[in-house]
Amino acid sequence: MMKIQKSILLTALNAGLSLWFIACSENNQNEKSTVETLENQDNQSKALIEVPTKTDLIDGYLEIKSALTNDDSAGAVNAAAHLEKIVQTITFKSLTQDQLNEVNADLEIIKEHSEQIKKNEIDLQIMHFEGMGENLQNLLSIVGSDRILYQQKCPMFNKNEGGMWLSENQQISNPLFKGKMSSCGSVKEVIEAG
Repeated sequence: MMKIQKSILLTALNAGLSLWFIACSENNQNEKSTVETLENQDNQSKALIEVPTKTDLIDGYLEIKSALTNDDSAGAVNAAAHLEKIVQTITFKSLTQDQLNEVNADLEIIKEHSEQIKKNEIDLQIMHFEGMGENLQNLLSIVGSDRILYQQKCPMFNKNEGGMWLSENQQISNPLFKGKMSSCGSVKEVIEAG
C-alpha cells in the first residue's frame, strides 16, 4: 500500500512538474513572440518616421558641397546618391497646387543633377552641383529653410561668368575650383530660417 501511495505521489509530482515546464515554455514563447512583435512595430515606426525632411535635403546638398570643396570626387558620388534617394521620397505638405508643382519641378532638376554627379568626373560634378544650387534655393523660398544659409558666388567660375552655391557658413569655402582658390567668392544673399 505504501508503494502504491509513493508511486501515485511520484506520478502526480512528475505530472505537476511536466505541466509546470510546459506552462513556462509556453510563457517564454509568448514573451519571445511579444518581444518580436514589439521590435517589428518599432522597426515599422522607424520606417514611417524616416521620411526625408527639408533638413535631410539641405544636409544632402551640403554633403556634396563639402566633398567638392575637398576635391573628393568619390565623396561627391556617394553624397549625390544619398541626395538622389532623399529627393525621390521627400514630400511637402500644406502647399498650394501651384507651389507643389514648382517644388516638384525643382526636385526633378535636383534629382537630374544628382544623377549626373554620380556618373561623371569632378569637372562635370562641379558644373552639375553649381546648377542645382538655384533650384534648391528656389525650393527653399517656397518651403522655408530649417537654418540660416548663405548664397555665395564666385565671379571667376566658368570663364568669369560666375557660379553660385549655398553654404551653412558665412565664411567662403569655394566648392567650384577643386580645392583651389577656396576663399574666392562672397556672400550675395542670406536665406533666413523659417
